[in-house]
Amino acid sequence: MRNLLSRSLGWHAGPPTWGPALMAGMGCGLPLVLGLFTSHSGFLWAATGAFQAALANPYHRLGMLRMSLLTSLGAIAAGMGFWAASHPLLSLASFALMGLLLAVMQRYGTEFGKLGAGLAACLCLGQGQAGLGNLHNGLAVGALFAIGGLWVMLLAFALRGSRGMRLWPLMPRLGKFARVMRRHAQRLPQRLWLIHALACSLAGALAGLAVNLSGLPRGYWLTLTVMTTIQMDLNNSLERGIQRSLGSLIGALILIGIGSWLQAPALLVACMLPLIVLSRAYIAHHYGLFVVQTTVCFVLLAESLSNDWHLPELRLYNTLLGAGLALLVAYLAHRARLRWATPAPRMETAPQGD
Repeated sequence: MRNLLSRSLGWHAGPPTWGPALMAGMGCGLPLVLGLFTSHSGFLWAATGAFQAALANPYHRLGMLRMSLLTSLGAIAAGMGFWAASHPLLSLASFALMGLLLAVMQRYGTEFGKLGAGLAACLCLGQGQAGLGNLHNGLAVGALFAIGGLWVMLLAFALRGSRGMRLWPLMPRLGKFARVMRRHAQRLPQRLWLIHALACSLAGALAGLAVNLSGLPRGYWLTLTVMTTIQMDLNNSLERGIQRSLGSLIGALILIGIGSWLQAPALLVACMLPLIVLSRAYIAHHYGLFVVQTTVCFVLLAESLSNDWHLPELRLYNTLLGAGLALLVAYLAHRARLRWATPAPRMETAPQGD
């Protein structure tokens, strides 16, 4: 039990990165302040895009490339989720494809998995925020998301210039990428990964369809609960799925308590900006802890201008439904692994007598 707790709580954040942390605080702070003065939900999408782009470290060799990918792909995911929110079949298909994409990216290593987790969060926010704000067009959502990401990229260029670094670093050859990705893919058994990919697709499809059919506001509490429990864990996955579902419920209760206590959007923004700075400074290297950090920040950004914290039952119901869906899919995946992933024992031939 002690070893399990140490593995679960081991942060492995490394030394703090204050440059990217201040970049994240400034990138999210300006849109949020403008949103407080105007009460327009478009600034929330700009702040979300800024936070998504700030997850990349501009000092790294591939940091600027990753930042551009996070911005562009995140804008597409948010706009697609907003656009598909009113169509049950489109919601089912988009979340099923996102679950499959997340499984594929998890197969190629932790960093690719983190990229997929960010895209899944953008899709969840896009679908869950449809009909709640001042925007009614998925293209506008994607454009404002991209503007927030570009604002952070300008800050990243300033950080690189202050250190005398190239504004756009030299990129390695694509052949090296292909070799590294091939090595990661070969470490996983093909049959086990196929079961995991099918489970991710099924979980995403059920979550997207449940939000659409239920019609409850704040549906991203449901979809984010499901997406945060989908992790590449081929051993003891049912036990880990139960632990992650319980952790999602506890985290949701803490967030609901904080929001109900603060109530005013100005107080929530004032408390959230230091949290974003500290979270980015001590970003976790572990995939599961990284997902927890980013999910909390994404939810707080989406709820920063909310005035309905006096209705906690909506958020709690969505979280409970998401945890139930995640446990159902985890159980089905566990049964599938027991049935198909275990290799059949080889028959030993008895020695023949003379």
